[in-house]
This record gives sequence, C-alpha cells and structure tokens, in this order.
Amino acid sequence: MKMDVKARLIEIVGERSLITGKEMTLTSGATSRFYFDMKPTTFDGEGATIIGDMLLDAIESREVDYVAGLEMGALPVVMAAVLRGRERGHALDGFCVRKEPKGHGTRRLVERELGPDAKVVVVEDVTTTGGSALKAAEAVREVGGEVSLAVTVVDRLEGARATLSEHGLELIALIEASDFDTSS
Repeated sequence: MKMDVKARLIEIVGERSLITGKEMTLTSGATSRFYFDMKPTTFDGEGATIIGDMLLDAIESREVDYVAGLEMGALPVVMAAVLRGRERGHALDGFCVRKEPKGHGTRRLVERELGPDAKVVVVEDVTTTGGSALKAAEAVREVGGEVSLAVTVVDRLEGARATLSEHGLELIALIEASDFDTSS
C-alpha cells in the first residue's frame, strides 16, 4: 500500500468523516466520543477512488469473484471496488446484502444469484465489533458463497478482528482509528 495514498485517505476521512467531542451511539449499541460518518468520504469522487484502489491492492493476491456488503454503509465501498476494478482490468462484480429480506419481489437477503464456489469478499465502511461484516458473511455463506475475508475502510480497533477471526474471517483494515487524534 502506497503511504502517500494511505496518508491522503486519512486526511480525507479526518476532514470529512470524523466527528469528535460529543457522545454518539454506534451500530453496536456502544457509545463513543468519536464517530466515523463515512458517507462524506465514500460518496466523494477522490475518497471513493482511493478506497477502491486501496481495497483492490489489499485483495489483489486473492481469488475473488465478488465484493459484497451489508446495506447501507458498505454499498459505496462495493461500488468503488467494482468501478476501480473495471478501470484496472480486474473484473469484479458486486452485490448488496440486506439487513432484512425485502417484503416484495424476490424477498431475498442476498441480492445476487451465486454460482457454485463463488469467492466473495465482504466489505465495510467502519468496523467496531464486526457484527455487520459477520451478518453479511453469514448470509452469503447461507446461499453457497465462500467468504474468508472482510475488508473495512476504518477499523475502530474495538474487537472486530477477533470476532471475525472466531468465524473464519480475516479482517484487513485500510486505515484504523489509531491513525487519528480522537481525543477531542
């Protein structure tokens, strides 16, 4: 991973997505005085490009057919990887894993038909305990996908790596909470 690209992602996240100083509730239910609202970064052209490139660099030695993530926060990360992959000649497809099956149409949790032995990387914008990545991975496994890797843009360093490891998932973090001053 090129340090100048990583440094630029840290700068973008610090400027646009890190909120400090007030108590906020995380997806895990815990509260924290710092919060990563990643949408201003993942929906930004430069931020998405860097995330897509770093994610592809992180998985380039892996056999991967699909990139998937739990709605909503992971979806721009999925698209960044898919689009940057096409531009770099690494044809990946992506899909969404719903939090709950939709109440109409196909009523699916996993929005993709997977072929036998489909290799899937689960992505996240932020991991805390790893619960969202685990939920996505378990849903993909239930429909026949092989998942052994999760990639997050930011790891809050609050147990996700250990939780995911217990369920056969390696976690790669593009950046970590320790890259930021969260003491404010």
